Amino acid sequence: MQKLQGILMKSIGGFYYVRSEDKEYECKARGSFRKKGSSPVAGDRVEISVPDEGYCAIEQILPRKNKLKRPALANIDALVIVCSTVDPQPNFTVIDKMTAAAVNNGMTPVLAVSKNDIKNGDEVCEIYRKSGIKVFQCSPDDKSETDALRDYLKGKVSAFTGNSGVGKSTLLNMLFPSLELATGQISEKLGRGRHTTRVVELFELDGCFVADTPGFSTVDLQRYEMIDKEQLQYCFPEFEKYLGQCRFTSCAHTCEKGCKILEAVQNGEIAESRHKSYVQMYNEVKDIKHWQLK
Repeated sequence: MQKLQGILMKSIGGFYYVRSEDKEYECKARGSFRKKGSSPVAGDRVEISVPDEGYCAIEQILPRKNKLKRPALANIDALVIVCSTVDPQPNFTVIDKMTAAAVNNGMTPVLAVSKNDIKNGDEVCEIYRKSGIKVFQCSPDDKSETDALRDYLKGKVSAFTGNSGVGKSTLLNMLFPSLELATGQISEKLGRGRHTTRVVELFELDGCFVADTPGFSTVDLQRYEMIDKEQLQYCFPEFEKYLGQCRFTSCAHTCEKGCKILEAVQNGEIAESRHKSYVQMYNEVKDIKHWQLK
């Protein structure tokens, strides 16, 4: 009996596929995981047993750095939020909810601005660079930023999200040309609508692990990743240097007198659109108890 550690790439029909030392193992999971209510998910670092005969088994889920509820993904280093400069126009509220969800889950939010060849995205990029968020301005006409994004993702586990039509698939294929074939194969397995099971799979591409998540929508993150009102202020990186300086210690940073964050918005140090998103998110959760968000 051999014990190995690896990364869970996907699970289909009760079988788990674990990559370890450049080899993939088909595994079953011990029943103890179901009893504990913590089944392995794509991205998990796991310990498996490899017998001389019979099925390999997942023996242990190693400690997670983070986990998304839906889609079920673990140990994500970077959440790449794709937005387009036009068709559709940038939805700043949605983008800001995604960046906040990433920070709240211990992931690095990354903004990839697409369709710069159709309309210049400098204004959008400036909002998020000023917010302390890493931004890549991607265009088919200039591959330098796309190459820089690929280099940034090397050695990381990343997931891509974005509204329909923003060019997520185009960007993924620019980054990883071999992914086009892989996603086509997965679509065939899913039966294009005949099955309702959502298969989440990691692909190892050019030194990166990239999550291909059918149906991964911004709606899921907004629905399942609501942030406690006390924690929300820490999910906007540009707020950090002003926290603790407001006139009132109980300041919610929405409309209070003596609020240093409101002052920074008025002075142009914090983007007005970012603060507007914060206020909307705060109002959505202000009457929800902490335990209700679990």
